[in-house]
Amino acid sequence: MAWRIGVDSGGTFTDVCLFDEDSGKVEIWKVSSTPDDPSRGITTGVVEGLDQVGKTAKDLSFLGHGTTVATNALIELRGVKTGLIVSDGFRDLLEIGRQKRPNLYDMMAEKPEQLVSRDLRREVPERMKYDGTVDVPLDEAALRAELRDLAGQDIKSLAVCFLYGFLNTEHEDLAKRVIAEELPDVFVSASHDVAPEFREFERLSTTLVNAYLGPVMQRYIRRLKENLAEIGLEIAPQLTQSNGGVIGFDTAANLPVRTVLSGPSTGVVAAQAIGRMSGFENIITFDVGGTSSDVALLQNGICQLTGEADVHGYPIKAPMLDIHTVGAGGGSIAHVDTGGLLKVGPRSAGAHPGPVCYGLGSTEPTVTDANIVLQTLNPVEILGGRMKVRRDLAVDAVQRLADKLGLGVMETAQGIISVVTANMAKAIRVISVQRGHDPRDYALMAFGGAGPLHAARLARELDMGKVIVPLTPGTLCALGLLLTDLRADFAISRLLPLDDSALTGIDAGFADLVDQATAWFDAEDIAEDRRVMTRTADMRYMGQNYELSVAVPAGPITSETFKALEEGFEAAHRQRFGFVAEGEQIQLVTLRLEAAGIVNKAQFKPQPTEGPDASAARIDTRDVYMAEASDFMSCAVYARDKLRPGNVIEGPAIVEQMDTTTVILPDMSGTVDPYLNLILEVKA
Repeated sequence: MAWRIGVDSGGTFTDVCLFDEDSGKVEIWKVSSTPDDPSRGITTGVVEGLDQVGKTAKDLSFLGHGTTVATNALIELRGVKTGLIVSDGFRDLLEIGRQKRPNLYDMMAEKPEQLVSRDLRREVPERMKYDGTVDVPLDEAALRAELRDLAGQDIKSLAVCFLYGFLNTEHEDLAKRVIAEELPDVFVSASHDVAPEFREFERLSTTLVNAYLGPVMQRYIRRLKENLAEIGLEIAPQLTQSNGGVIGFDTAANLPVRTVLSGPSTGVVAAQAIGRMSGFENIITFDVGGTSSDVALLQNGICQLTGEADVHGYPIKAPMLDIHTVGAGGGSIAHVDTGGLLKVGPRSAGAHPGPVCYGLGSTEPTVTDANIVLQTLNPVEILGGRMKVRRDLAVDAVQRLADKLGLGVMETAQGIISVVTANMAKAIRVISVQRGHDPRDYALMAFGGAGPLHAARLARELDMGKVIVPLTPGTLCALGLLLTDLRADFAISRLLPLDDSALTGIDAGFADLVDQATAWFDAEDIAEDRRVMTRTADMRYMGQNYELSVAVPAGPITSETFKALEEGFEAAHRQRFGFVAEGEQIQLVTLRLEAAGIVNKAQFKPQPTEGPDASAARIDTRDVYMAEASDFMSCAVYARDKLRPGNVIEGPAIVEQMDTTTVILPDMSGTVDPYLNLILEVKA
């Protein structure tokens, strides 16, 4: 038998999902993450997970991996000492930016720390015109002089970003060759390799982030490769990108900026597949881990890609699923602010020491501690009995917070849950209401270790009618690695009007992207019959500052293509902004091509219904504090692995499984569908 394995390395736990290609059997496993060296936790998770099914690494046909290494290195500013080469006159572009003021009235607002100090930013004479023609040739002698000076600064990485370098790569290519001669051991990122698109500040920021993280990712991948080889892995492992696809380790090492949303992206991929199987096309995903909550909107079964995002204060121009993140997770710390109000997050207790109830020395109460106090979480043990917890320590920690607030311990614990729910609801409104979508038209798919724990209350907060809890919610990001394809995205900026005069330019632009995609297919050794290419275009009204992505119909570019693009753009504009500007010139800005190498994926078969009686899955009764009663209520406790298709659970109830706990409120019921998803609804 051949097994496929997905491993998602988070800040608190490393999740493992195994799939048997022959039988369709799915197994899951969790181990504690090892923040000092994530590769150790991953290797341990793979070995222990395979032990559960009696297999070894030699039995694997696929290993996919999602990681937070790049994200954490950026958040914690643990990248390498980096230099920067720019066009003459652009040394201070990092500070100037777009001159945006997101906190207009905040006198104490601080900008994120610059990734490269000013003394390590060097200007060289060169200039391209707006049409890509050379105005001032690159001064090679000046470049060599700057590089020789930087050589004495002990830099480990170097970013190169010239004005209009995305239109004509001649100068950046020459700079790369000179750097290879002068600084052969330095990691190099050139803007046309990383983000070949217009908007010089965002392109510069993206290139710099890539350079800053490059050596960190290279070291990590080298260690992980060695560890996996030691346990006998014989296949080439893959790593998740922010766009939901996977790439080889070598590509990821050269383009770490493409992995900043590596972890949460595959959860969205899995949600998309499960929603399609279960008949839910309009979904809002709700992924709650130890440190954060990630939400995304899927309309007609598709999560939109965004070409640009702000990741912890650093603009990044790279294709990524449109995922919004807030610092609200199971490990988020509750505290009283200077105004005497209860706040939750964004600080997190992490994996070590973790929540107070872990008994590892933490004293500040977290969301997990509040759930232990309320007994929505098992007050004795979690992870299917593998981890014992201390409710007494959690009660003491919440009591100290309650004393500061002048409230009782149960009211304070419930207050922590209410505050974190409000934070989560705010995140969902950002990706729905603020973009013209009504959450009531969507089902909420809850996953992550703490998603199902909070989903029912969140759905009530947003007036959403259905909650979907997948079979293995705590490891869904790992499962998503078994449901995704190899993928790469290519882009080229071409400012063209949407009329027949642009035919030649668009045709040539897409031809260039197809050549790049073909080279990638060949490098990844993807068979011809497994290659798929999809085209989109970023468009705007002339004079607008931001674009909307529109699908480009297959086939030759013709006047009919332009008509379809116009209709698609107007529909997208009406959805986002509520109107179309009749008679205004529409402009094409960036052409994009998604290249996918189709791989064999995990497949799930529906199971026959076995009736509504769920009594065989009932394992216990527990008193749980419910805000609806302002008191404890007796709740039936069910084992998730004993629930069968068609079973119905009446709330209030608790459903426990190794990787998560699901809360069913008093006015709700839960039904198990043919794919073993648990569907929560308000009782009629």
